[in-house]
Amino acid sequence: MNGILGFTLEIPMELDPNPPAASEQREETLTLNGLHILLVEDNDLNLEIAQYLLAHAGASVDTAHNGKAAVKKFLEAPVGYYDIILMDVMMPEMNGLEATQAIRSSWHPQAASVPIIAMTANAFSEDIRRSKEAGMNAHLAKPIDEKRLIHVILHFTRQKQ
Repeated sequence: MNGILGFTLEIPMELDPNPPAASEQREETLTLNGLHILLVEDNDLNLEIAQYLLAHAGASVDTAHNGKAAVKKFLEAPVGYYDIILMDVMMPEMNGLEATQAIRSSWHPQAASVPIIAMTANAFSEDIRRSKEAGMNAHLAKPIDEKRLIHVILHFTRQKQ
């Protein structure tokens, strides 16, 4: 017998008849490395969660708690500093729509080109229309899905990567 023992083990398992496509598998490795994002959110918990998700994906994140502070940060930033702005709509002092209009009509060289994405619980067609009219490039409904958020950011910043 030479001291060798062998055996066969059968483990029943079900195979997924619809395995994820290669593009879905790659989704897990999408990163925001090298991107600088201005995150504008008045709710501390929402801000903390979004900031964590973005930083975890590799982005550098600056924050503002209202539209007025966001406009100030954007105008004080050098050209090319912010790759994208994620903007809550309902905020005190200056809401996201007003802040977007202020950015778009400003003297800043990136005023017309910086992507601004609405992040809001208001997801009716009228809300989406108003955000686009204010100058926002896209509209994400809360609660924010991490993969969707990253895909939208990459869509609007892909030429920089």
